Amino acid sequence: MSDELISVLVLVAVFAIATTRSINMGALAFAAAFGVGELVADLDADGIFAGFPGDLFVVLVGVTYLFAIARANGTTDWLVHAAIRLVRGRIALIPWVMFALTAALTAIGAVSPAAVAIVAPIALSFATQHGINPLLMGAMVVHGAQGGGFSPISIYGSIVNGIVERENLPGNELALFLASLVVNVVIAAVLFVVLGGLKLWRAGAVAPAEDPAGGGSRRDAQEKTGGENLRKGGGKNGGQGGGKGTAAAATRLDPARSATLLALVALVVAVLGFDLDAGLSAITLAVALSVLWPDDSRRATGQIAWPTVLLICGMLTYVGVLEEMGTIEWAGEGVSDIGSPLLAALLLCYIGGLISAFASSVGIMGALIPLAVPFLAEGEIGAVGMIAAFAVSATVVDVSPFSTNGALVLAAAPDVDREHFFRQLMIYGGIVVAVVPAAVWLALVVVPGLG
Repeated sequence: MSDELISVLVLVAVFAIATTRSINMGALAFAAAFGVGELVADLDADGIFAGFPGDLFVVLVGVTYLFAIARANGTTDWLVHAAIRLVRGRIALIPWVMFALTAALTAIGAVSPAAVAIVAPIALSFATQHGINPLLMGAMVVHGAQGGGFSPISIYGSIVNGIVERENLPGNELALFLASLVVNVVIAAVLFVVLGGLKLWRAGAVAPAEDPAGGGSRRDAQEKTGGENLRKGGGKNGGQGGGKGTAAAATRLDPARSATLLALVALVVAVLGFDLDAGLSAITLAVALSVLWPDDSRRATGQIAWPTVLLICGMLTYVGVLEEMGTIEWAGEGVSDIGSPLLAALLLCYIGGLISAFASSVGIMGALIPLAVPFLAEGEIGAVGMIAAFAVSATVVDVSPFSTNGALVLAAAPDVDREHFFRQLMIYGGIVVAVVPAAVWLALVVVPGLG
């Protein structure tokens, strides 16, 4: 058995163990990098750590730290209430408000599961109270998170663009972002029609100030209750028990929230307007907010997406080992031997979508995008379209109840038959896995190639 095949089998084992044993895939990947690097590739510690993504580490820590502060001081709660007031409580627009809100949160740097965890309880409470199909509302939240998930300053966007730059492939940050946004908007529109969205136009409107989730930010709850019963993540359904007092407090734009909104705008301007590093900019803004409001910072530090940081850094470190020992080139040549780059691209899209429905999307992208490098380098298919198609295929399937986002939606739905809702999510996830990879491959790879 060749060294390259051994390293691929170890990668398969990492995915299998992480999926079946609920172990962080990044931790497994670090262990695999050490074992394969030392025993198979004859690399020392320096050679193994050569693939550690220091720049992405800073991006992940920085943006999730800044977003955690926004959540701790109630800025995200204020955004939710502002969005609802914007449409004056029109029921038919609420699913689209939730789509846009989660898209905006991930676009400015929130980890996708964090955005879903914040919005899903409120969205599904609306669904229960006003007769909206919970599958429609839950899917709108997840597709919204994925729709904004590839902005240049987002977690997914930073990861994919970083990999593209590392592999010296032609990239287009805007094309990647728009591809994901358009695909998820189209899917959301189809769902809206199929799952009863048109009937909602005949319904009335809820009061703009109404808070169906029954709670405000954790800081507001702390001020009201003296710090008792604070629960990580705001508690069930966004901090149940705060009542009308915390709902009213959540609509106030106090100095901390105002400064946080300015910080989020400043991050966008710094990265897009001045081409500054997203991670360093986010950490700098987070530190500035922490100096002014240290209590919020202390709560936020524990909410930095450390599991995601571990996952990404571990997977990319292992990919670095694969590159050092020639496995990436070996695998790419194997895909190229299929004889048809278009067929190889389609297979990669389906592999990414299928595995991602049961495992981590970011882990899949980090592991499989480099495998496409050799046949992309041949220039027979467009690298920008292929990477966009693969990225969308690997993330749009997160509606599966086996993924983090799908599981959050399932857990957040109140007063539903969970077994029935689980089956709905599973069937819908299966449809997405079967249809979307082929559709985006056709739209982003085949059609541009014909032109």
